[in-house]
Amino acid sequence: LGHMVLFPVWFLYSLLMKLFQRSTPAITLESPDIKYPLRLIDREIISHDTRRFRFALPSPQHILGLPVGQHIYLSARIDGNLVVRPYTPISSDDDKGFVDLVIKVYFKDTHPKFPAGGKMSQYLESMQIGDTIEFRGPSGLLVYQGKGKFAIRPDKKSNPIIRTVKSVGMIAGGTGITPMLQVIRAIMKDPDDHTVCHLLFANQNSLHHEHGVEPTGRVGRMLAWTWRGPSYK
Repeated sequence: LGHMVLFPVWFLYSLLMKLFQRSTPAITLESPDIKYPLRLIDREIISHDTRRFRFALPSPQHILGLPVGQHIYLSARIDGNLVVRPYTPISSDDDKGFVDLVIKVYFKDTHPKFPAGGKMSQYLESMQIGDTIEFRGPSGLLVYQGKGKFAIRPDKKSNPIIRTVKSVGMIAGGTGITPMLQVIRAIMKDPDDHTVCHLLFANQNSLHHEHGVEPTGRVGRMLAWTWRGPSYK
């Protein structure tokens, strides 16, 4: 009339573990105290001094594991000295297998006050496809938890204070817009998040539209004023 199939316990355990692993992406930034070398796999020229750098995560199934509102640190030995700089990715944990950074390159001999230029940005500009650089994080005192809720720590040793808001005001210049984009995109991709964003943004040159705030049909929640510098044409 019927048959009963018996499976060993180890087989059932192995099957459940595989199903669980598939539903939980592997996280790259497992500890903020560990440096993770990531390989450069692509570079895009956005403007004469702005680049998008794409780095591969340990596997195509990995996510970076960066909470919204947090940033990472890049570290490298440059001319014998350890140089560390903070950056906010423009990609998110919806993206598997890679992380994207949009960075302004401060070239030497372009600004009289900074004749040497930017150490880290010029180092990144000199990297070849396949080269690695060390990532560390997550870091930061603010995490956006969604639905207008922010967890804010006064300092690294303090417990977070939860603040819930209906609107967020932001001021940014140049590639400093990346932390703002991180929060804006998190808000706008959630149809149940009704937080309104106000962005005042100044930039010398227009960035590619694909790296700005995308029109999503709900762009009415995003109010932006843009001032372009005198060098804009």
